[in-house]
Amino acid sequence: MPLPFDDPYNAFCTDTDAWLEGAADGPLSGLTFAAKDLYDVAGHVTGGGNPDWKRTHEPATETSWPVAALVAAGATMVGKTHTDELSRGIFGENAHYGTPVNPAAPDHVPGGSSSGSAAAVAGGLVDLALGTDTGGSVRVPSSFCGIVGMRTTHGRIPFANAIDQAPSFDTVGWFARDAGTFARAGAVLLDNEIGDHPAPRLIVASDLFAYADGAVRDALAGGLDTVRAVTRDHSEEVLAAEGIDTWFGHQAVMQGREAWETFGDWIDATDPRFGFEVAENYLIGRNWPDDARAEAMEARPRYRARIEELLGDDGVIALPTTPFPAPPRDSLRSEQKARRFRVIAMTCISGLAGTPQINLPLGTVDGRPQGLSLIGPRGGDELLIDLARKIMA
Repeated sequence: MPLPFDDPYNAFCTDTDAWLEGAADGPLSGLTFAAKDLYDVAGHVTGGGNPDWKRTHEPATETSWPVAALVAAGATMVGKTHTDELSRGIFGENAHYGTPVNPAAPDHVPGGSSSGSAAAVAGGLVDLALGTDTGGSVRVPSSFCGIVGMRTTHGRIPFANAIDQAPSFDTVGWFARDAGTFARAGAVLLDNEIGDHPAPRLIVASDLFAYADGAVRDALAGGLDTVRAVTRDHSEEVLAAEGIDTWFGHQAVMQGREAWETFGDWIDATDPRFGFEVAENYLIGRNWPDDARAEAMEARPRYRARIEELLGDDGVIALPTTPFPAPPRDSLRSEQKARRFRVIAMTCISGLAGTPQINLPLGTVDGRPQGLSLIGPRGGDELLIDLARKIMA
């Protein structure tokens, strides 16, 4: 079925007609949503943002759980959205299908890899959209496009019948323009009422604010005050005593090796067409030595313990979602590579710890959106969503 609207943002895949009518009644009746083209829809090939992947795979036999859950709750899925190739990107660029337009900053990238989903929501084409988040793929585009987006607790929502990248990092996430709609979807996807939670403790990550551009710190000052107003026992802490770049280095080793193990046999057999940075990411991941991976895996429990120590069961950590707002679309490759490292250094924390993290559109830098993030305890997804409703009320 063709899209029931024009798509001026190149958010939607045009090589699939995947469409699912929502149930006649339910908590999401009347809402529309899109699904990143990593989620399976029975009877349709999941393209993964790469034409050779789509060419070499058969139609899915089952629909992924998050898609089916939203449809059963009454939301209608109107199409699949573009993704960076096999989710191996952070700025939303795709060498084959083009870069979706950022509705909030059209001359700048939308962020990725859930770029099409974020663009579709930010541009008002749908009410909700599913993304995935491995190294920041929901959090970054929600920050760049000025919408609400969340990475859920690792393992909280079933990831079966979707294209994995790095299984120990992959999570389900979604986008909405407002916290109320976001919470309605969250109750369905988390299979739990969001509820009214007591005010949590607030820990401001001083090292992550220092890592961000000065303009970002200035832009988020008012939003941080709003967060303080609905939290208690405010404190500032250094998250990464070793330096956040050290955390990022270990995350990069583990994610890169896992991604190669996920796709390496297919790459060897197919010799697929990849954009330069995607190909480079796979080569780097393939070549990480075993001792580097062992060191990273040994460090991960320490990082998780540090975050758990700070959060307890009633804390949230505030930090900038990204160290800068959306970069220009026509940036040089070398410039984007350096920026990519800085972005993932900011987003690696929740990936390493397995914790939920929500982006709230609480700042603007030179007319571009800038997000503030809240990290909650493992399993504290509902707490973060309730807090988002109170902050954005």
